[in-house]
Amino acid sequence: GQAQVKRSLTIYGGPKKMELLTASEPSLSEAIDFGIFSPICYLMLWALGFFYTWLPNWGIAIILLTLLVKLITLPLTIKQYRSMAAMKKIQPELQQLKEKYSKDAMRMQQETLALYKKHGANPLSGCLPMLVMMPIYFALYRTIYSAVELYQAHFFAWLNDLSMPDPFYVTPVILAGLMFLQAQMQPSNSAMDATQRRMLTTFMPLMFGAMMLFLPSGLVLYILVNTSLGIVQQQWSQRAMEAKG
Repeated sequence: GQAQVKRSLTIYGGPKKMELLTASEPSLSEAIDFGIFSPICYLMLWALGFFYTWLPNWGIAIILLTLLVKLITLPLTIKQYRSMAAMKKIQPELQQLKEKYSKDAMRMQQETLALYKKHGANPLSGCLPMLVMMPIYFALYRTIYSAVELYQAHFFAWLNDLSMPDPFYVTPVILAGLMFLQAQMQPSNSAMDATQRRMLTTFMPLMFGAMMLFLPSGLVLYILVNTSLGIVQQQWSQRAMEAKG
């Protein structure tokens, strides 16, 4: 007779909730594609669930997670602001060097480096904290974007499904306004012409606001809270820089 082969297969049909996927044997956790920042995303998804167990509202959990990330990255932000303050302080002297050694590029470079060393300023130090924070913020973005827990999750009032766009476009419009305000607060850059500044302060906020119209309201909520905290940090840093003179 013919030989018979029997195979048993286990099929999972259900939501991509991490606790359900990891409970299976073998683990199906990789069914959620977080990209290259998966380790950070797993940690943030756990934190999101932790906040939800204490306050059973996914919108509040998103706000608390955003606050936590801001708190963790605060030392890097302070370092960035200090670097910006040092660079702003030496701008008049830098301009004098440019005028004095406009025909001697080598001497101007030497004098500029000496000026940086004298005041402990580094034009790249303001970028380094941002490079460190970018993976964290991108991971937070991916976590909220992929969280199946937000499906039909009610936040408040008209936001009754954080996995869907804001039905009345209220949060995207508020976000665009906050982004516009934040752009206006940026210190003027002498190297930037009027057209470039107009694009940065007007076109970019409008473009991002338009993009937010079609994103899940839970994700817009995260960006809204993050932008609001960014404005508070920016006001604090500018006052601190003015106090130092």
